[in-house]
Amino acid sequence: MPAFTVSAAAQVSEAPVASAREAADATPPDVSFASAPAERARRRPPADPLAALRAPDDPPWDVYLTGPVFLDIVFTGLDSAPVRGTESWARGMGSSPGGVANMATALARLGLRTSLAAAFGDDHYGDYCRDALARGEGIDLTPSRTVPGWHSPVTVSMAYEGERTMVSHGHEAPPEEPGPRYPPRARAAVASLTPGARDPWIARAAAAGTRVFADVGWDDTGAWDLTGLPDLAHCEAFLPNAEEAMRYTGTDCPRAAAHALTGHVPLAVVTLGADGAYAVDRRTGETAEVPAIEVEALDPTGAGDVFVAGFVTGTLAGWPLADRLAFAGLTAALSVQEFGGSLSAPGWSEVAAWWREVRSLTGQEPAALRRYAFLADLLPDETDRPWPLRRAVPTIGFREPQ
Repeated sequence: MPAFTVSAAAQVSEAPVASAREAADATPPDVSFASAPAERARRRPPADPLAALRAPDDPPWDVYLTGPVFLDIVFTGLDSAPVRGTESWARGMGSSPGGVANMATALARLGLRTSLAAAFGDDHYGDYCRDALARGEGIDLTPSRTVPGWHSPVTVSMAYEGERTMVSHGHEAPPEEPGPRYPPRARAAVASLTPGARDPWIARAAAAGTRVFADVGWDDTGAWDLTGLPDLAHCEAFLPNAEEAMRYTGTDCPRAAAHALTGHVPLAVVTLGADGAYAVDRRTGETAEVPAIEVEALDPTGAGDVFVAGFVTGTLAGWPLADRLAFAGLTAALSVQEFGGSLSAPGWSEVAAWWREVRSLTGQEPAALRRYAFLADLLPDETDRPWPLRRAVPTIGFREPQ
């Protein structure tokens, strides 16, 4: 199946703040961008991919996750890398919650009821991140905590010449009060596994019936030993990239690695970068491979989180494996056409606008469109928004009326 080539305009995040406001559904100037998404949500309810499956005795949350939240500040439109001893001016900037907030936002924008456990500083940055996630995205922060006297971790990202440079600063949050942590009841949880470490909440969640989806970071120890991921035994699915999968399994082919991983976890999904993704379900014997959608990538920050969020959404909704892979790849492709992590996570309106645009293109083979035909029965009725869409570029400092 040929990949679609639909590129977003590169000037999306180059606009000054005034233009960004105009692009954000005509958000009034006296409403902060952190609260603007909540205002829009009240006017236009998001699609619920699990609506047909919901029952009175369901868990209160679709997905639970935990991890550190950063304040991300993104500078765009730099002509070149900053030079020592000089001052560089960026044509655009934005700020948003980052870290685990990228994943939480991606899940919430796809209509999943999302609960997040994180530590927030009691500084203005912490307040901003809380407001953006709770009021802006509708994410439940009940399991989260505010740490007095602890400042929020910060990442500054600079985009130039098709690359990005990031500088981060922060300190590990003080430990929680002693005692076991029990995650809230949820259909699913997303866990980031750490080589050589065990996180007790994962086993507790799995024992309570929560389906755990796991990814993993680079193994700095160089061991690449699956026995060093003890929590994998409690997981429903494992979603490493090709290099990680091959190193953990000692194979030289990512597809062979996916099959080998099913000896340790029921469902293995290996992302192949520009080649798409490959998945194997041990329980059903099903395999699937979907090529990537070709787009003009501006910033890959958070794309992996968006991919996982799309795959979790399709899995909870009971879609066929190939449709889940295709949807995950599509949402990730949409996200890289914008700057920032949580800023770029697409919702159903973005997916609907993309689908409408693709169907309007001339010269497309019917077989190419058939891969995404399942979207037709899922998308909201809204059909009058332009594509590519321009997101508001939030920045700290706007105040609501007193």
